[in-house]
Amino acid sequence: MQMPLKTPAVLLRFLTLLCLAAAGVPQTGLAADRERVEAFLEVTGFDVALDSIALSASSAPDMLGLDAGAFGSQWTELSGDVFDTAEMRGLALEILENTLDDEALDHAAAFYASDLGQRLVRAENASHKVEDDAVKQLAGNRIISDMVKDGSTRVAMYQRMGTAIDAAGAGVKALQQIQFRFLMAAAAAGVIKLELDADGLRALMKAQEGELRLSLQASSLAASAYTYQEFSDAEVEAYVMALEEAPMQRVYELLNAVQYEITANRFEELAHRMAELTPGQDI
Repeated sequence: MQMPLKTPAVLLRFLTLLCLAAAGVPQTGLAADRERVEAFLEVTGFDVALDSIALSASSAPDMLGLDAGAFGSQWTELSGDVFDTAEMRGLALEILENTLDDEALDHAAAFYASDLGQRLVRAENASHKVEDDAVKQLAGNRIISDMVKDGSTRVAMYQRMGTAIDAAGAGVKALQQIQFRFLMAAAAAGVIKLELDADGLRALMKAQEGELRLSLQASSLAASAYTYQEFSDAEVEAYVMALEEAPMQRVYELLNAVQYEITANRFEELAHRMAELTPGQDI
């Protein structure tokens, strides 16, 4: 079948389940041992963020122009197998054990272990687990609208927060790279037929980049407003300032890169495995 490139709206539903933006990271210092990294994942809530990647599987057929229901009940089984949370955590541990330096780990762990840090982690974990992203976006947009009417400084804080977790501004390109790898893998597996070659697909994505960037910024604001609605202005400001510190920047650069690489890896595997499914049959 012909595979039209999906619009930013589809990608937005996908991105908000991932939460973080991607970027490269310079490695500094000595790598941390696995036990410390496991504790780090738990105290920061990154383990739950990794698990939430599995929720993004629901957007996979939509990005390919397919209907998951057409594949029968085994779609759930297939996506659950590919996005196995234990496997994804194992991949993250393997990467972080060799790349996360002790100074950055200790700095981030100390902040997130604080009273404010743990409250933030609980709020972020709860937000990650909301499966219906439309509900979160709608509620967040209403909060943002009220803030704008009231002249609140929170909107500017959330904008700074978005900049802090993607200091290199690479989130959009990373998201498009995930989509590119997924589409190319699906085409190679015979799941879809692309009219564009790799260069043509990249050119089309480049043309959509500006629109996607603006949409993602709006989506990020709504998600932040929803997630941190129970926190005071002073608490949000303290969080933003912590995120802007150099060691935290290194941590987020690495965690973002890890999260996106695992997502791309799993989507490529999903594309290959989808060739096993037959539309109209409950295989």
